[in-house]
Amino acid sequence: MIYIEILVALLLAGAFFHFHINKKKTDYQTQLLAQHIDKSEEMKRTLAMGLYLRFKSDTEDVNTLSSSYIKQNPLMFEYFVAEVIERAMGGNTWVSPSSGDFGVDFEHTTEDGLFLGQVKCYKGDLPFDPIALVHSNMVKRGAVGGYVITTGSFTPSAREYAEGLNIELVEGVKLVELWLEGLENAEQEIRDVIPDYI
Repeated sequence: MIYIEILVALLLAGAFFHFHINKKKTDYQTQLLAQHIDKSEEMKRTLAMGLYLRFKSDTEDVNTLSSSYIKQNPLMFEYFVAEVIERAMGGNTWVSPSSGDFGVDFEHTTEDGLFLGQVKCYKGDLPFDPIALVHSNMVKRGAVGGYVITTGSFTPSAREYAEGLNIELVEGVKLVELWLEGLENAEQEIRDVIPDYI
């Protein structure tokens, strides 16, 4: 009987030791994953800031910028965002003329219907005004939804105003996520067309 008790004690000690080693390993992996997520969020925020600097109205002399930078005007931001939306969400986009657009910078047509979008290369938090403008155009044109997209973010009152209007608020970090998703979709299309593409 004593041998059985010793055997059970050894098995319990072994199980405890195994549990302790696995717990340390799992804790370490969890810590690494958390650090990766933090770095990923940091990268997305940096890219969002970079988009703002790339497309903002510039009072600084563009000739003083490094030749490695891409510098474009806010109108090109509309084309950039329309392409990001089309690549990430499918459908077709059309960028409206810069004057007389009544606050609609692009149209996105999907099998679900027409979506209207407004983009703002903005460093701060957008108020509710652009959301109201898009909503007004949605009602007027019978659109099923809309987007307000910015390099910055939105005020709490803007977020509250948008509730229930079927307008997606896309802040800078989400725009970067859509951009990356669209690039992945494009790479997959290439793989589908050219199977040997790595």
